[in-house]
Amino acid sequence: MIINKLTSIENEIQLKINEFGISNSKPKIIAVSKTFSISHILPLINHGHLHFGENKVQDALEKWLSIKTDHKKLKLHMVGKLQTNKVKHAVELFDYIHSLDNLKLANKLSSEQQKRGKNLKIFIQVNIGGESQKSGISPEKAEEFYKICVNDLNLNIVGLMCLPPNDNSSESFFSKMQTLKKTINLKELSMGMSGDYIEAIKHGATYVRIGTKIFGDRT
Repeated sequence: MIINKLTSIENEIQLKINEFGISNSKPKIIAVSKTFSISHILPLINHGHLHFGENKVQDALEKWLSIKTDHKKLKLHMVGKLQTNKVKHAVELFDYIHSLDNLKLANKLSSEQQKRGKNLKIFIQVNIGGESQKSGISPEKAEEFYKICVNDLNLNIVGLMCLPPNDNSSESFFSKMQTLKKTINLKELSMGMSGDYIEAIKHGATYVRIGTKIFGDRT
């Protein structure tokens, strides 16, 4: 049962944060539903879970518009790559953007938010592994990019996000992210997925993005 899966993850996280001695900073779990229908998600909503993630704007619009109208406390997170031509709809629907990865997108988000009187919570995506196939701001330029976003574009940057390399050494990259967050003096860290969220929490993750371990393999 899907609620049992979520509860099991919550219990595991509680045990680990006690073990790590960081019980004052329990991370929020973003249930990333991706291709799953709203019928799969409703049990979690009815259970009282608040944070959900989607990686495609169009899918999210079809699934969440009416649900969010009926459940005002729900928080929807855009965790996938955001194209500039989708920003209008993203600003309309989402509460958090985890994937701000370039200046053009930052400008577009700023413009759309001003038009709509919105103030989304935004994470800067950092290409912590320096991978050419992944988007994101390089760690060396992250602080400069943050200052532009806040001072010039009036964006509400709350934290940093990363997708570490798929080479079973996530922990070292999470440690670098934790250091970078402290350097820039940000509050939030979005990192860790179904396979490595415990390591992410050990290094200060405040949001973990868990899909498969809650919903099962994507259809």
